[in-house]
Amino acid sequence: MRITIRKEDYEKMLSHALMQRPNEACGLIAGIDREDGAREIAFVYLLTNTDASNEHFTLDPKEQLAAVKDMRANGWKPLGNWHSHPESPSRPSEEDKRLAYDSSASYLILSLMEEDSPVLNAFHVENGEARKEELEILEV
Repeated sequence: MRITIRKEDYEKMLSHALMQRPNEACGLIAGIDREDGAREIAFVYLLTNTDASNEHFTLDPKEQLAAVKDMRANGWKPLGNWHSHPESPSRPSEEDKRLAYDSSASYLILSLMEEDSPVLNAFHVENGEARKEELEILEV
């Protein structure tokens, strides 16, 4: 699957992730599934990691509910979530794969391991197996 995200939304995620270090940052992504099969991220939600941990995250339930209500109000659908890996590569950990309960979701992981060159990747996770998705950052 191909996913597009605007550069300004990528930068919003990156800024939030850098501010949350050393803990993981997290949030939701919303948008549309286009007829050509691509996913278009229209909005990135920055949520609180209630675990306040550098190894895992839990989305704040009240913020998550507010984000889903906002998605509905704007005609978007939930596309998945995103989180940062402050000290590890941009790939799902074993815990990430275990907790990936929605096989229709895209999971974006932003690695801050290399401080000068953050890496954002998208994944499809099903039955504990992760497959990288094509991710394009648009200069719009």
